[in-house]
Formats: sequence, structure tokens, C-alpha cells
Amino acid sequence: MAQYFHKEVAKLKRKALSLSALVEQNVHRAVHAAVHRDADLARQVIESDAGVDQMEVEVEEDCLKILALHQPVAIDLRFIVAILKLNNDLERMGDLSVNIAERALGLAGFDRPPLPFDLPRLAEKVQEMLKKSLDALVELDPDTAKAVLAADDEVDALHRRVYEWIKEEIRKDPGQIDALLQYLSISRNLERIADHATNVAEDVVYMVEGEIVRHSAHNPAKTRSSPAVTVS
Repeated sequence: MAQYFHKEVAKLKRKALSLSALVEQNVHRAVHAAVHRDADLARQVIESDAGVDQMEVEVEEDCLKILALHQPVAIDLRFIVAILKLNNDLERMGDLSVNIAERALGLAGFDRPPLPFDLPRLAEKVQEMLKKSLDALVELDPDTAKAVLAADDEVDALHRRVYEWIKEEIRKDPGQIDALLQYLSISRNLERIADHATNVAEDVVYMVEGEIVRHSAHNPAKTRSSPAVTVS
């Protein structure tokens, strides 16, 4: 029975990693489509979303089957719970990449407005966070996961700068508001992808160390006043 359980867990991990790779690819393609106004690539991202959704359903069903049949405990239970949670985050990142691709198609209808200065850096940082969070998952590396948590504040700051830049550009030229709002939506979706990458990193820490860090990782005051919760 134990051998069968470990085979099922190994199969589950392979599926989760395949989903991770597809989502990472779609985020990269959506960003490229938005920055370079590549309508064909944007459509590819949108069309591939059905595959992301199907894989997400399969991973969830496999998790529930393992929980029902094997009733895992301790580290095995943590692993299944973490996969369930990050599975949802991956599906949401897939949806957000579709949102970015749709904004890229929207930009195709306008004369090209100036690209927000900080948007390429924001996109680069978000993709870096996503890659590191997935690397942490593959390697079960909590240190890399914690580096992702530390990077989230920079993404928030970059998103705020894009927002302020867009407000100023709208004041200068209200006629560009529709196109500039497409950029604002792209920035917002990137910021949300970073939030989900952070969630994945938190799940890796939980999976490996049994430590729930979501309420303490970004707030030193909370870290000092409230000890981290550990699951044995």
C-alpha cells in the first residue's frame, strides 16, 4: 500500500510541475505580447488557457483521491495540502496571463502610446519571482522561497510608480486615456501574479518546514510579536 501511495504522490508532483511550466510559459508569452504588441502571441496565450484549466482540475482530483484513499499524515499531509493550494494559485496566474494577453490585443487598436518607464522592469521582476517560486517548488528549497517573499515589496513599489506615471500622462494628454488604461491593467495583473508567486513560495516553506509564514513574512512587527505556526 505504501509503495502505491508513493507512486501516486510522484505522479501528482509531475502533474503539478507540468502545470507550473505551462503557466510560467504563458506569463512570459503574455508579457512579450504586451510589450511588443504581438497579437498572434497574445491569441496563443488565450487559446492555451483551456489546457491550464483542465490540468488544474486533474491535479485537484488527484489530491482529493489521495486524501480519501490514503489519509496521509504529517509531512505527507502537508505536501498534499500545499499542492492543493498552489494548484489554485497556478490556475489564477494562468487567468491573469490571459488578462494581460487580452490587454495586448486591446493595445493593437490604438496608436502606440509611450510605454510606462517602469513597466518592463515590473514585468521582469514578476517573471523572476515566478521562476524562483517554481524553482523552489521543484527543489523543495525554502531559502529560495523566502527570497521570493522578500521581493514582493519591490514589485508593489514598481506598480505604484507605473500607476503614478499613467496618471500624469492622462493629465498631459486625456486623448490617450483608453490606451493608457490598458497599460494600467497590465501592471495590475502583473502585480497580482507576483502575489500568487508569493503564495506559492509560502506553500513551499510550509511543505518543507511545516511553517505557516503568510502572516509574518512581510511584517517584521508580526514576526517579533507572534511566533510562526509549525505543523508537525
